[in-house]
Amino acid sequence: MGVPLMPKATAIWLLENTSLTFVQIAEFCGLHILEIESLANGSMDSRMKGFDPISSSQLTNDEIHRCESDSGARLILKSSQTIDSPKKLAKKYTPRAKRQDRPDAISWLLKYYPEIAEQDVCTLLGTTKIMIRSIRNKTHKDIANLKPRSPVALGLCTEAELDFVISKTSRQ
Repeated sequence: MGVPLMPKATAIWLLENTSLTFVQIAEFCGLHILEIESLANGSMDSRMKGFDPISSSQLTNDEIHRCESDSGARLILKSSQTIDSPKKLAKKYTPRAKRQDRPDAISWLLKYYPEIAEQDVCTLLGTTKIMIRSIRNKTHKDIANLKPRSPVALGLCTEAELDFVISKTSRQ
């Protein structure tokens, strides 16, 4: 389920102009109830101006009145002007403990799937094109000690992510 545009500003407007419960506002705006309580107390973002969801066609007066009369009811967005929850970033974070395994995973991918694009390997393993090229050209500083190992076995990616990249490559 999406959240309204500018969720905190919408929450401030709903707090100031309606008698909705904190839970209703938190669920509608995709915020934690403690954030709503701190907005109501004025201890957080006190300078932020409220954003009217009625004028932006995200809510109707009837919807607000319906939820004000029934504290168990949930607000429903009127339009498709929503933002989705944050998605996974394209670049991956690799914990420090697993970073030394990355060249082994690159070596494995280049050995068994040499047709995979460099950008796909970068996205899959969170590495750079320079690293991939140095392993491919055998100019990596530790090339003698590299042992091709599956990135899934090393925990650098999931089986589904690897399958997706492989199938994407085979479709091209």
